[in-house]
Amino acid sequence: MEWKPEEEGLRQILTLLKESQSPDTATQRAVQQKLEELNKYPDFNNYLIYVLTKLVTEEEPTRSLSGLILKNNVKSHYNNFLPEVAEFIKRECLSAVGDPSPLIRATVGIIITTIASKGEITSWPELLPLLCQMLDSQDYNVCEGAFGALQKICEDTAELLDSDALNRPLNVMIPKFLQFFRHSAPKIRCHAIACVNYFIMSRTQALMLHIDAFIENLFYLASDEDPDVRKNVCHALVLLLEVRLDRLIPHLPNIIEYMLLRTQDPEEGVALEACEFWLSFAEQNVCREVLGPRLPALLPVLVKGMRYSEMDVILLRGDRDDDADEQEPDRDADIRPRFHKPRSHTIKHNVGGGDSNMSSGGDSDDEDDGTDNDSSLSDWNLRKCSAAALDMLANVFGADLLPVLFPILKETLFHDDWVIKESGILALGAVAEGCMVGMVPHLPDLVPYLVCCLGERKALVRAITCWTLSRYSHWIVAQSHDLYLRPVMTELLKRVLDNNKRVQEAACSAFATLEEEACTELVPYLGHILQTLVYAFSRYQHKNLLILYDAIGTLADSVGHHLNKPEYINLLMPPLITKWNVLKDEDKDLFPLLECLSSVATALQSGFLPYCEPVFRRCVSLIEQTLNQNIANTQSPEQFDAPDKDFMIVALDLLSGLAEGLDGHINHLVLNSNLMQLLYQCMQDPMPEVRQSSFALLGDLTKACFQHVHPYIPEFLPILGMNLNPEIISVCNNATWAIGEISIKLGSETSKYIPLVLNHLVEIINRPNTPKTLLENTAITIGRLGYVCPHDVAPVLHQFVRQWCTSLRNIRDNEEKDSAFRGICQMIQVNPGGVVPDFMFFCDAVASWSHPKEDLKEMFTKILHGFKNQVGEENWRRFTDQFPVQLSARLTAMCGI
Repeated sequence: MEWKPEEEGLRQILTLLKESQSPDTATQRAVQQKLEELNKYPDFNNYLIYVLTKLVTEEEPTRSLSGLILKNNVKSHYNNFLPEVAEFIKRECLSAVGDPSPLIRATVGIIITTIASKGEITSWPELLPLLCQMLDSQDYNVCEGAFGALQKICEDTAELLDSDALNRPLNVMIPKFLQFFRHSAPKIRCHAIACVNYFIMSRTQALMLHIDAFIENLFYLASDEDPDVRKNVCHALVLLLEVRLDRLIPHLPNIIEYMLLRTQDPEEGVALEACEFWLSFAEQNVCREVLGPRLPALLPVLVKGMRYSEMDVILLRGDRDDDADEQEPDRDADIRPRFHKPRSHTIKHNVGGGDSNMSSGGDSDDEDDGTDNDSSLSDWNLRKCSAAALDMLANVFGADLLPVLFPILKETLFHDDWVIKESGILALGAVAEGCMVGMVPHLPDLVPYLVCCLGERKALVRAITCWTLSRYSHWIVAQSHDLYLRPVMTELLKRVLDNNKRVQEAACSAFATLEEEACTELVPYLGHILQTLVYAFSRYQHKNLLILYDAIGTLADSVGHHLNKPEYINLLMPPLITKWNVLKDEDKDLFPLLECLSSVATALQSGFLPYCEPVFRRCVSLIEQTLNQNIANTQSPEQFDAPDKDFMIVALDLLSGLAEGLDGHINHLVLNSNLMQLLYQCMQDPMPEVRQSSFALLGDLTKACFQHVHPYIPEFLPILGMNLNPEIISVCNNATWAIGEISIKLGSETSKYIPLVLNHLVEIINRPNTPKTLLENTAITIGRLGYVCPHDVAPVLHQFVRQWCTSLRNIRDNEEKDSAFRGICQMIQVNPGGVVPDFMFFCDAVASWSHPKEDLKEMFTKILHGFKNQVGEENWRRFTDQFPVQLSARLTAMCGI
């Protein structure tokens, strides 16, 4: 019996569909509830497909909506559909693939692919053959509808189509698609290329067999009159560049000319797709040789692509120069999610290495490309892509790019049209990283020019200038303060208080970058900086406040204890604490504020004492709430949502900041809380970032108040041992560091825990490609274990001593290095044979010290003289003759040998 709808049921559903198009939220909610109830009737979905495919008297939007509700049902409950309902829907879909209406065809295609991606494609064997057969239909609607459905299936189930599960249908489908590249209808050509494009990245065998025919067809379509076809051709060439460069090499000169043309296509979608080609090409080894001669043609096109379009200027209200004082609040949709970067323990280096001991949160390493002043525009556009391509090419060509770029800059930077001038300033910032060496001779003129541009009438020019200046901050900080740093800083701070929100945002971000570069060079200007940033608190709206927190946190990281002066504390803390009191526990704005406070607490040290108790208590409560919500969610997921663990991570990191800043003063706070029990739970959390921050806090608490950690050591150390997995680098790094800190406090008691950790540490230090920070922390911890328990570690000295010495030769003199070297000296005394084959590496590591403490210097001297006496004068001379001159000189000076 063929299913037929009942009049009454049909009428109800049509009324519902019409009501659901009402803008009134109460009506919408009532409709939602009614739909949920109707889902209990097995044939409700039959009605939905019937309205979509058969009810031609209804308006198309209503029919399409019926189909979209069905699609959601298929997505959520398809496995519970009765077999006869599922069959009815499949049959109806296939009969309506060629509906005369493009909207209905597209909706049918969406339902087909949703059923297919529920794994049903294997139990619907007639689907693909039928759709492929329909491609040959003389009826355009049938051909287009079938292609639309196939394109969606290729997109959603590309992997499955290329597997044995379906008997490799692509062997038939891909040659079939290629036949349609020359079809008379542009929409069909477009579908055909899109379908094949889904299989390029996976190097699907069926496509690789026909790769030459595919490329030949693409060239045939190169100047198609339809923009969507051109866009798909460009996309295909970008993908082929990454996957089958070998096949494109003979055609590269022609492809480059073609892409130059397409990057200037009047249709922005085509131009953007073509511009991606330059980004991809910059990553290929042949780029320099092949593209070099065409830079004079390419760079003007890229710089032109960086201009704001007339539409952009309207959308960004670029003709308006002040909006900060308007009553229009920021929309939440405009505020992009922030990602907290958990704490990681790092070590100071001797030369130009990372300069901050603990890098926590807020680092401005996220690739900011200066085009983010337009974050209210679609996320990725021709301007951003052109700027990114120029940045990449600057990194490939370095100073060789400049002779081509300078004439373009001369023309744009001094242009009367502000839109063109703005694109020139963006280009100047885009090449900063790649062309820095070549730019240096010109910066004495360019930086003052940019400082002038900060006062431009147009807000978008002021905003981009902030970013471009920040890209040269490394150079600015190294020059005379009076000539460069002071004027740049003074003008940037004025822009921090600009009347335009976009300029405030750009200035605040740029200032944070300047702070990172300048570090303590900013100390003389702290008063003025803080007054400005604190004044900004009263002026900024929601979105820019988040960036202001970052600027304050970065300032604290950069100047450290210099911030600990009553006049600075009294300026800075009241507005921060006011915000802290206003924000609720579930407000995500707590993240950037907690990160900021963590940096401030570490910098202020004892200066933070008056504020520490409420901050400490709230952090502990945030951790506890998150853990409890997690337990509730695990036990009854349908009743309780999973928590956002970022609250816990950020709270753990702020507690680390407090422990590091307040040191022993944190003692009574920990004593009167359940922090250690909570930490025990956090250390076992499945989420790596939670464990990473837990181990950082454990290390900091060990240093600040070990008496509270001590009772938990038997539980904690096995967990630390289990986390020495170098696959998860930052967790492993912090666990390693914490073990080292604990061993120093635990002393000889550490002995019974060494079997839990030593083998893992030796394995990590000998592992190829281990990141530098992890190597250094591992070496320090092995040294510290050897310092407290030399007899337990010395027997395996020969397994790690060479890597140990090379890992630690570049780090600065500090407490950690001191304890680690005492450890290696004690192990050498217990097992001198273990160091003999690698003794030169030990000598080199000793020479890396600038000012070792006297007793440590004696240990070095004793070992070197002992070794010399052991081998005899003659052998010693032969041995030291292999030393570089500098090494011999340093050892003679230090140990008189």
